[in-house]
Amino acid sequence: MRIVNWEKFVLEFVSIFIAVISAFALNNWNENRKDSITENKILIEIENGLEKDIEDVKINIGGHNSGISACAYFRKAIAGNNVKADSVMIHFFNLTRDYISIQNIAGYETLKSKGLELIKNDSLRSEIISLYEYDYNILRKFEEEYSEMQFQDNYYKDINNALAPNFKIDNNGMIIGINSPLIINQNERNKLLLHLSRIESNRFFILQYYAAIEKKINNVRKDIHLEIKH
Repeated sequence: MRIVNWEKFVLEFVSIFIAVISAFALNNWNENRKDSITENKILIEIENGLEKDIEDVKINIGGHNSGISACAYFRKAIAGNNVKADSVMIHFFNLTRDYISIQNIAGYETLKSKGLELIKNDSLRSEIISLYEYDYNILRKFEEEYSEMQFQDNYYKDINNALAPNFKIDNNGMIIGINSPLIINQNERNKLLLHLSRIESNRFFILQYYAAIEKKINNVRKDIHLEIKH
C-alpha cells in the first residue's frame, strides 16, 4: 500500500501557489508601472500643448483688445475729435480683423487612442475631457463660425466705403492720415457708429470667454504638475 506524504504534497502545492501568485502580482505590477509611465508621458505632452495654447489665447486676447481700441479711435474720428494720424492705418487693420482658435491637441488625441481611463485621477481626467471636448469647441465655434464674430465679412465693406474717401494716402499707397472731422452724411455716420458698437460689444463678449478659458487651462496645467509629482 502506497503511503502519501501529505506534508510534502502540501508544501509543494503551497510553493507552486505562491510562485503563481507572485508571478501574477509581478506581471500586474509591471503592467501598472508601464501604464503609469505612459500616463506621465501623455500628461507631459498635454501640458506642453497647453503651454502653447496659452500663448495663442494671449495673442487673440491682445488682438481683440486692439480691435476695441480701434473702435474707440474711429468713434472719436466720427465725432470730429482729433486723432493721431500716424496710427490710422494700424487701427483700420485691427478694426475688423478676425481670429482663429488654435489648439494643440496631439497629447489629448494620444490619450484618447490609449484610452481615457489611463488617467487614474478621476477629477483630472474630467477636467481634461471638459477642456478639449467642450470649452475648446465652443471657443472655436465663437471665433470661426458664429456669424456675429465674423467682422471682416459683416462690416468691412460698409466701413471701407464710408472711410476710404476720408483717408489721406501718400504716393506709395500708404494711409497716412484721415479727415477730421470725417466728411460723411448722417446715414453713413449712424451706420458706422452702429457697426462700431456691434464690433466692440462682440469683442468684449469673446474676451470674457477667453478669460474663463485661460483660467481653466492654467488650472489643468497646475493639476497635471501635481499629478506628475505623485
